Parts: sequence; structure tokens; C-alpha cells
Amino acid sequence: MTRLLIMLSLVVLTATPVSSIALDKAEVPEVTIEGLRLVPGTRDIAYIWAVPGISLTHYKHVYLLEPAVAFRENWRRDQNRNSPSGVVRVTIPDMDRIRDSIKELFMDVFAKELEAGGYSLVDYRGEDVLIVRPAILNLDVKAPDLQRAGTRPSMSTSAGSMTLYMELIDSESDFLLAKAMDPASDWESHILQFQSIATNRQAARLMMEPWAKALREVLDEARGITYQE
Repeated sequence: MTRLLIMLSLVVLTATPVSSIALDKAEVPEVTIEGLRLVPGTRDIAYIWAVPGISLTHYKHVYLLEPAVAFRENWRRDQNRNSPSGVVRVTIPDMDRIRDSIKELFMDVFAKELEAGGYSLVDYRGEDVLIVRPAILNLDVKAPDLQRAGTRPSMSTSAGSMTLYMELIDSESDFLLAKAMDPASDWESHILQFQSIATNRQAARLMMEPWAKALREVLDEARGITYQE
């Protein structure tokens, strides 16, 4: 059980709206407003809260919800700050496209990892169904590839960063079992490099894969099996 709680290193703070959650350790509560208790984080996941004595052994199916996606505060303003006078480089439709891309990638990464572990993904509730409700917060794409006429290729030393927020919920009662949050960043090359849709997508995938693996390990541990690549 101790290892299970530690592996729940995927789950976060109080009932604060997810768009405003901070990562200041000085503000991290030992007990959330829902009564979840802080458990040790892992190498891949920073903060986890869970119901004391939690067991996930009876969950056979996963209802994976599409993640909400929130950009870093003032992201578009900062992106456009150095644009020529009167030229809006990043538009609201651009942000919508990036959000949709992140959502699609997240669902693909998590579905493949869970299905590789033998877990069936469903879109209904039941006594053996665990709801996974995620969100991507503080999305910071350093050099978005807008692929529009008149826009220049973007350069950056890193593709960017994002933070995972996730809740594990009993699908029959909507009871919150655990929640977690973890920030992730693309590596810094210290050299300016051209960023494209392909490189940004690959960087996002590499940030998401450890989260998907951690969730699968939690479920494997509950079933008493050893995670295998």
C-alpha cells in the first residue's frame, strides 16, 4: 500500500481552480479540503494527495477524459510583444489549434500506455470503472510553428514546458480518490534551434510519457503485477 500511495505521484492541491494552481512548496498543504493526505512524490511526479488506505484493486476499466488545456498567463501577449508594429503573430485560433493538438496527443499517449498494460478504455460509468480527469496547465510553447504565410520560423533553446494536473475518481459516486500535479520541461540546449510542429510535438510527447507510465504503474501495483515495458 505504501508503494501504491507513492506511485500516486500523479495527483494535487486543494479545491483551487486548476488554472490558478501554484507549485510553491511552501503553500503545499498536508491535507486538502477534500481530506486527501500528502504522500511522498517520486522521481517523475512532484505532488500527490490520496485518501488514506486507498485501494484501486477492483477497477478493471479506465474512463479517460479529454484534458483541459490552459496556457501560461500572458503567453500570447509575450509571444506577440516583439512582432512588428500592428502585426499580430499569434492569434486566438492559433491557440485553439495548439490546444486541440495537445489534447489529441495526450489521449494518444495515455491510451497506448494503458492499453499496452491490458486496461480497457471505456466511455461509461460502472462499479469497476475508474475516471481519470486530467488537465494541462501553464502550457508554454516557446516557439510555436504557426505555418502561415508571412510568419518566420521560430527559434528557441527549448520547446517549452507544461504542468500535469490529474484526478482519480470513482465513477459511480464521483468520489475523489486521489489527485496529483507535476511540472515538466523540455531540455535546454543552450543553443538556439528552429522549432517546428514536429519538434514541438515530440517534446510534448516526451513530457507526457512518464506521466502515462506512472498511472499504469499505479494500476499495475493495485492488481499485484509488475510493470513491464
